[in-house]
Amino acid sequence: MLVRYFAAARAAAGFEEEKFQLPEGATVADLLAAIAAVERAEPPAGTPPFPRLLSRSSFLLNEVAVRDQATVLGPDDVVDVLPPFAGG
Repeated sequence: MLVRYFAAARAAAGFEEEKFQLPEGATVADLLAAIAAVERAEPPAGTPPFPRLLSRSSFLLNEVAVRDQATVLGPDDVVDVLPPFAGG
């Protein structure tokens, strides 16, 4: 599956997107654990550490908000990681 990072999550991850191959029946929680397990460089100054950003982020599954981390993912799914945004 494809994971796309936006705004501060992109800066903290170090790139715009990455692919993961998880076993059949994997959930959003499994994907988040796999994302967190990737060793990453320090983020740019002023950017929160990636694990903290990930814990506060919202997620879209195929462009639809997903809140239940028990949601099962498919191999062709796209998950967007949206960090908290400020402003209006």
